[in-house]
Amino acid sequence: MPYAICFLLFMVGLYCAVVKKNMVKIVIGIMVMEYAVNLFLIMLGYRFGGVAPILSRSDVNNETGQIMQSFIDNSVDPLPQALVLTSIVISLGSLALLISICVRIYEKYGTFDITEIRRLKG
Repeated sequence: MPYAICFLLFMVGLYCAVVKKNMVKIVIGIMVMEYAVNLFLIMLGYRFGGVAPILSRSDVNNETGQIMQSFIDNSVDPLPQALVLTSIVISLGSLALLISICVRIYEKYGTFDITEIRRLKG
């Protein structure tokens, strides 16, 4: 069920990016799609009752075999978390770029409507 919510959120963003004529709404749709993918990646790495993948020296030195197996069974995968942190930084940069492009187009044409911009292209 949670994966279906991610898919639904992605489809809402895709709808906004493809159907809407306002550039700001298109940018919002693209950001919603990026956040849906981030949510999906986080949900892939989530484990119910999981612990953070951090070991102390006392955990490693005492009964290493049993503690390590327990740690492996209960810890959460840190790779999706690292991927999502990287993705958040990249999406922030792409958001700034897209908003700056929208502002420049608005300064030139005076509108955010794509059909109007195509008509004014000349």
